[in-house]
Order: sequence, then C-alpha cells, then structure tokens
Amino acid sequence: MNKFSVVTPFRTSYYNDYAAVLFRNGMLRHYVLGARRGCAGVPPDLTKRNPTIGLARTLAGKFLSPYRGECVRFATYPWFDKWARRQTVPSDHIISSYGFANACFQAARAGGGKTFLEAGNSHPQQFWDIMAEEHARWGCALPPVYPPQHRRALAMLEYVDYVLSPSRYVSDSFLRRGFRPEQIIYNPCACDLTCFQPAQNPRPQNRPLTLIHTGMLGLRKGTPYLLEAFRQVRKHQTTARLILISQIHDSIKPLLARYRDLPIEWSPSLPPKKLAELLQQADLFVMPTLEEGFARALTEALACGLPVITTAHAGVNDFIVPGKNGEIVPVRDANAVAEAVLKWGDRIMADDRPLLPLIDPPQFSFAAFEQRFLDGISKLTAGDRRPSAAQ
Repeated sequence: MNKFSVVTPFRTSYYNDYAAVLFRNGMLRHYVLGARRGCAGVPPDLTKRNPTIGLARTLAGKFLSPYRGECVRFATYPWFDKWARRQTVPSDHIISSYGFANACFQAARAGGGKTFLEAGNSHPQQFWDIMAEEHARWGCALPPVYPPQHRRALAMLEYVDYVLSPSRYVSDSFLRRGFRPEQIIYNPCACDLTCFQPAQNPRPQNRPLTLIHTGMLGLRKGTPYLLEAFRQVRKHQTTARLILISQIHDSIKPLLARYRDLPIEWSPSLPPKKLAELLQQADLFVMPTLEEGFARALTEALACGLPVITTAHAGVNDFIVPGKNGEIVPVRDANAVAEAVLKWGDRIMADDRPLLPLIDPPQFSFAAFEQRFLDGISKLTAGDRRPSAAQ
C-alpha cells in the first residue's frame, strides 16, 4: 500500500490527528508543515518543516486585522505548495485542504497516488455563495474570502479523489455538486474534552439567564442574528446576560455600533481550562452560524452540560436532538433564535438539578476518530478503482 503524506501550511489539531493516526498505523511518509514545530504524535524525522512560511503567517496575524491577516495567509499557499511538492513522493497518497497543495495533488494523481481533501468547510462554491449573499445583505464591501484563494480552492477539486468530511452538511455540499457517495469519507473531528465538564454544583437560583458564544464574531458566524435575538430575549428576560469572546472579524465591526445598547460581557480568549470555567457559568450556548464544517465550540459547550442553539450549517448539529440537548433553527432567523432561547430559558430557570454532559465524549475521542478514518480508507487496500474527479 502506498504511504501517505499530510501536507498543510499550518499546524492544527485536524492535521495533527490525521498524521498521528497514519504514523501509528505505519502508513505515514511525511508530515509536511509550513511551520516551525511539528506535533507530539509524529517523530521529528518524519516531519518536514518550513519555519519561514510560518513566520510570515504569524506576523500577519499579529499585526494585521483578521481579514487582512487571512489574506496574507492565503497568499502564502502557492509558495508553500511549490516547496511541499519537493518534499513528497509522487506515488504517495496526499491529505491536504483547499488550495494548500494543488501541485502536490496533481503530482500524486499523475504518479498513481490518491488525493484526500480535508474539507474543513463546505464545498468552496457553496461557501462563496452563502457568504456573498450575506455580505450583500449587510453592505459589507469585503469579498467572502480572498478571491485568488477561492479560485485555487475550486481548481484543486479537479484533482480530488476523496473528501474527508467532518459533517453531513459538508458531505451534502459535495454530493450536490457532482461528487459520488463513495468519494465521501464521513469522519467527525476528534475533540479533546478533558477540561470540559459540567459544573459540580447545581445552577445558582439567583443567576440570570446567561447566554454565551465563544467563537469569533463575524458575518459567517451569524453574529447579527445572535445580537438581535438577545435584544428580543431581553424584552422577556430583562436581566438576561450575554457573554462573548473579544475576537471580532472585520466583516462585523461596522455593525456592532447598532448593538452598543446591549449589556454584553466581554472576555478575552482563554486556554481550555479557563474557557471551561467560563462555560460553566452560563446556561445556553448560542451560535446561529451560516457556515461551519464542524464547530468544536459546540462540543465543548455540550460537554459542559449547556444546551446549544444553532443551525443546520454548524456540522455538530449532527449530534443535536431538538428538545433534548438543544435546538436547530433556520439560518438568518433572529426570531427563531430568540424563541428557542426563551423556550430553553423557561426550562433552565425552573430546574435546579446538577448538570450532566449533553453529548457522549467518547464518540469524539481520538480512538473513535482513528477507527472511522481507518474504516474509510480500508477500500484502498482492496485495490478499488480511482473515482473520476467532480467539481
């Protein structure tokens, strides 16, 4: 069986997990990274690193706004791809993502390897269409994503054999655009939920209804609908609170002035243990997102015993049972968000039982992720025919 290379310009748990699984099972050739450090699960001698690319990305993220820093990051992908192509064996299988490694994918296909797209979000055309509509709705002059990156992402699809999909939302976006079911390997992300547990004591009876959202604020995250819903909730629950993390995307900054009358409690970004403590002080996690591949923040909230209000575009909605551990509301519907919050608020305020986890953490374990991935790629050992590409 051909070896695999995992090729990514930056290090995140998604790619670390795939590289670690492949190493544990004797299938990893190299973990090719545009970063200074590797990951704990892969030996240094199997890690190819390019710290210069990582430094450019880090400086852009530190000194530029989120959107402009993102554009610089995208602009490094052709540079990374050219370097990564020299680190890979053409006959190897490649795991990478949108626009990261177009040349590597093309070489792998020509050399007899297979290509696996790690689909952290929906099909790039669906992503663009949803966000273009949203930006037009709110008068945002920014494009949905850096246009050259959008074109690279679309071009890469010509060389994709399999899609590693973290959610049914992502899977459906590819199936609607010509990919076949046998090309989709469904594998929800592994999540380290060790720190995320319910509060040990019952909910304080004197605590106002407390909503929380711990992701970045922006049009993609549905922030205007969250804020409008909170305004409606305050008409019925006048002491209701909203806790937000002070990470604000350029797309939403001009709109926040419309909601300056709302009593928002701001928190800085926090490490996992402190974030878990913050979640334990809240009652409901609200994330009316328009576009997510798999929103890990929702699993963290559920593990802490918080019901979640989200949309069918969140990825983790695959694990939401309405009325049991949250609600699924339509996208772009602040009224539906407010109604769901008030429905759950009445239940929460009347109940003083200790909180329990609202998901089964083992299903998000590394072991479960590993087994799903190995089951998904087992067809390669059976000598299956390469699927034809779709766009």
